[in-house]
Amino acid sequence: MNNVQPVTIYHNPVCSNSRGALQILRDRGIDHVVVEYLQQPLSRADFESILAMLSGDPTELVRQDKRFKELALDAGAYATPAQVVALLLEHPELMQRPVIVSRGKAVIARPPEKLAELLG
Repeated sequence: MNNVQPVTIYHNPVCSNSRGALQILRDRGIDHVVVEYLQQPLSRADFESILAMLSGDPTELVRQDKRFKELALDAGAYATPAQVVALLLEHPELMQRPVIVSRGKAVIARPPEKLAELLG
């Protein structure tokens, strides 16, 4: 493996994008830590740290999918980092995936090729 500081992937194994990003890390021989965030719940500090490292709008970390609709949530109610963190603490399944963290930066690797932005 070629990285001194491992990359962290917040992974959901049922997600094809997440599996694809994990495969890219493996194919490139990049040292990485896998966090299955639905099995190992993230803390408030974890979510705050991820949001601080992501470029772009904090709402991008929230999946507005079928589950979001089932919960009858209003996207407008989750516009600030604090609101996003509160939502994801209560419903971690709504976290966009996969999230890859390396060298103080994070990217949502959807599609997995977005990982190139982080890895260079």
